Amino acid sequence: MKRHEARSKAMQVLFQLDNTELELTIDEAISHVLNEDESDSFFEKLVRGTFTKKQEIDAALEQKLENWSLYRLPKIERTVLRLAVYELLYMEETPNNVVLNEAIELCKTYGDEKSSKFVNGVLSKFVE
Repeated sequence: MKRHEARSKAMQVLFQLDNTELELTIDEAISHVLNEDESDSFFEKLVRGTFTKKQEIDAALEQKLENWSLYRLPKIERTVLRLAVYELLYMEETPNNVVLNEAIELCKTYGDEKSSKFVNGVLSKFVE
């Protein structure tokens, strides 16, 4: 699985876990998104790491958001931000500009043009 695809699938898993009325486990959400596809270590690290560090990530995001609370954000933006902040804070092997570009692409795919600009603005505060 290429890294862009891993990020996209990780975003889908995290979105499901954050926004479902069902009580899904992380393994059930992963299974649902992957369907028959093979998992890989990068994907697993993104999903499990973001899920595990959610409180720390949310606290870091709250400090960077201006005039917004995390739970007022649209669900796509919130999920993409969490995923990208996990990568910025805990996966130092990925260059910051790659993380920002990938987050913007995820927003363009799953959100709208405004969401990509908003996410770029928030994430740029983490790399200043």
